[in-house]
Amino acid sequence: MFQYEIIENKLTIEELLRNNWRLGKKLVHELRMTKAVTTTEGEPIQWNDPLPAGTIVKFAFPIPASSYKPTPVCAIDIVYEDDHCLIVSKPKGMSTHPNDARDTHTCMNHVMAHVIENGGIYAEHVHRLDQGTKGLLLVAKHPLAKSIFDRMIEEKSIIRMYAAEVQGNLRSTTGTISESIGKDRHHATRRIVSNTGQHAITHYEVVARYKQSCVVHLILETGRTHQIRVHMAHIGHPIIGDTMYGARETESGDYELHAIQLEFDHPFLNKRIIVKDTEQ
Repeated sequence: MFQYEIIENKLTIEELLRNNWRLGKKLVHELRMTKAVTTTEGEPIQWNDPLPAGTIVKFAFPIPASSYKPTPVCAIDIVYEDDHCLIVSKPKGMSTHPNDARDTHTCMNHVMAHVIENGGIYAEHVHRLDQGTKGLLLVAKHPLAKSIFDRMIEEKSIIRMYAAEVQGNLRSTTGTISESIGKDRHHATRRIVSNTGQHAITHYEVVARYKQSCVVHLILETGRTHQIRVHMAHIGHPIIGDTMYGARETESGDYELHAIQLEFDHPFLNKRIIVKDTEQ
């Protein structure tokens, strides 16, 4: 299904899977039982044999089909793609994934149309964007990639940068907001800063200042629901138009939050990937 080049001299397959990729025991066991790792000619490889740097190995294993119903055509932009993942630019107003069987025009439905058109059957989002947020979304194209990217999100090694225009001017050019976020018991969808909520950290940098607003770039260490919206409102600078969190209403009646960049060390290609949204 894909090939991988060993870049560390005397690395074993066992070490690659358990130490480098840190796959779960169950997944490693499944790969061993299905003889998923071979030479490029399909010959078996002993998992504890040290391999010289530059060795090419082949991975082939059963891939389950994802359940998203494909749209007739993929109508979203594919910003980046390789054998292991793709990054799409999710439009504003579109959900990341279906919430029930009637949801058939979410971002993942469009992604599934693209994947099927290109001969694939698997696509699973690694993180999510709120319906009102536009921009870059990372999608895994096979279960190994999903497992590794999930861990990378948990370990904060995938850097997600956002841009937003907020009310007023922040006093500091850079800063960090570390406030736990929980549900608002008085509102079905709103979140609030709460001591009993989930740990949440947002870093910000002011990149432009105007008379009554400023543009900030924000990097998430955690991915809580409405995190940026809650944190910016908490420090007195809600995103312009975000009336749910106390901002003044705009003519469009909406707010603008844009996921503008993803950056990470690609676990399969062994290189740094930096992808920027084309609609900045």
